[in-house]
Amino acid sequence: MIRVQLPYHLQTLARVGREVEIQIEGVATLSLVIDALETQYPMLRGTIRDYVTGQRRDFIRFFACGQDMSLDPLDTPLPDAVAAASEPFRIVGAMAGG
Repeated sequence: MIRVQLPYHLQTLARVGREVEIQIEGVATLSLVIDALETQYPMLRGTIRDYVTGQRRDFIRFFACGQDMSLDPLDTPLPDAVAAASEPFRIVGAMAGG
């Protein structure tokens, strides 16, 4: 089981609370977490990563154990603490402007 924390706009879209739990088979990677999240909550498809390229959308960031994993390849394994569900995987909606 992986604990995933979502930003408010994705919570609203998926009609869930701040944190959801998803099941992952095998080694938990960024891609597998997003795949499982989009399978469990199909309304999130296309909001976290682009439909065509599969790349992370601008203004979406990924954090695990205090590390920014946003620019890591999608096949990067998540830290053991996230895979063991003792720490959450965080999806954050970044802000821009001035």
